[in-house]
Amino acid sequence: MIKRIYDNLEKYLKSGKALVIYGPRRIGKTTLLRKYLDSVDMKYKLDSGDNILTRQVLSSQNFSEISEYVSGYDLLAIDEAQQIPNIGLGLKIIVDQHPDIKVIATGSSSFDLANKIGEPLTGRKTTLTLYPISQMELLDQYNKFELKERLENFLIFGSYPEVVVAKNREEKIKILNEIIGSYLFKDILSLENIKKPNALIKLLKLLAFQVSKPVSASELGTQLGLNSRTIERYLDLLEKTFVIRSIGSFSRNLRKEVSKKNKYYFYDNGIRNAIIGQYNSLENRNDKGELWENFIVTERIKRNSYKDSYYNCYYWRTYEQKEIDWIEEGDGKIFGYEIKWNKDNFVAPKDFKESYPGAHIKVITRENYLEFICN
Repeated sequence: MIKRIYDNLEKYLKSGKALVIYGPRRIGKTTLLRKYLDSVDMKYKLDSGDNILTRQVLSSQNFSEISEYVSGYDLLAIDEAQQIPNIGLGLKIIVDQHPDIKVIATGSSSFDLANKIGEPLTGRKTTLTLYPISQMELLDQYNKFELKERLENFLIFGSYPEVVVAKNREEKIKILNEIIGSYLFKDILSLENIKKPNALIKLLKLLAFQVSKPVSASELGTQLGLNSRTIERYLDLLEKTFVIRSIGSFSRNLRKEVSKKNKYYFYDNGIRNAIIGQYNSLENRNDKGELWENFIVTERIKRNSYKDSYYNCYYWRTYEQKEIDWIEEGDGKIFGYEIKWNKDNFVAPKDFKESYPGAHIKVITRENYLEFICN
């Protein structure tokens, strides 16, 4: 079994605070939770938001009923907590009235869970986000040479736990198709009563073909025959359900800098490829550069999250097509990274160096990428 970054949940549990674990479905949150519960000596109650009676109790806001529900336990764990109406208020009652009881809640959608937990539990929660398995985590099982040997697998099939441990190509494809069928095209479409499910699916495919390319909501809307407001709503939904991540442009209002378009990356290469049904080997693809950039960017996002490295992240591009793929800004410093599949002589754009003379610039290649996404 692959060791996850949050294997030891104990250090994140605090009296008077709920531990909330976000992340997409099928990412290992339930496995992580059960593994922790198997290791504790405490008397615990494991329940699910799918349980109708649990929903009734925790959404009731009835102090005595909720107190009776947790009576006698040292730890309460609620899986799929986003299914429970007003779950934040229910957990607040437990945290406030029974601060000696430790609380863990997991949810597959930050869209649902954040809305229901955020405000009621302000100052009363610790939040963790679990992503598809990171290269950082895999270093516990493989050395760097072995990870590089498996690079093509990660670029094509991604890093969902079931996919990583699948025995062969056919099994990986079957799992990915099942994930997008049961999660993307069913669960997400059921949220917010999506009125045009085919449009959302077409948007996903369009984004998959435009990975790493700056694009505006109005441009996407024109291609799909939808207004930009609808596109923005769909993009927000896809981001809050951990399908995509938007990256804005880095600009100090210089006229030549692109400032009104975003890049969109998929949190998992395998999901991106499943959406467009492309599992060809790298030698038979013309999108190696896009796969490589998507992989590096999302692995860097995981790395920064897990290491509590707080950077504002952007891309930089001018209307003359000069660009730097990835910009991180923090502590008054600017770091620029150009992500290259083929090693070539990259020269930092003169405009960027002149506009941001103190910026550090580095090229990320197949030779040094593990240091960038793991160290």
